[in-house]
Parts: sequence; C-alpha cells; structure tokens
Amino acid sequence: MLLIGFMLNLFKKLPADSKIYASLNFVGAAMCGYSSYLISFYPFVILEGIWAFVALVSLFKVPRGT
Repeated sequence: MLLIGFMLNLFKKLPADSKIYASLNFVGAAMCGYSSYLISFYPFVILEGIWAFVALVSLFKVPRGT
C-alpha cells in the first residue's frame, strides 16, 4: 500500500494531497505496524504508528483558503 501510493505519486498519477494517497499511507502504515507488533519488533511499531497517525490526521485536514 505504501509503495503503491509512493509510485503513483512519483509518476504523477496521484497528488500527495489527495485523500486516496493519505488513505493508502494510513492503511499501509497500519498494516506494517500491526505485522511488526505480531513479531515484537517495537521500533518499527512506533515508526509505523506515527506514520499512520500523521496519515490519519491528513485525511481529516480542513483545507484553508489562500
């Protein structure tokens, strides 16, 4: 999920500020964090937990006028 979003963004198929991109980041980070939790690799759980949290916040970010 994370790499798919990254690749689509690199090839200009998906903007970084889109809800789909944030959703891919959230789901991918949550899956990676959970799988790391299952094998007790806690540094990666923390990293992916923060990544998932930031992606979740960006999903609900209110756009501001410029």
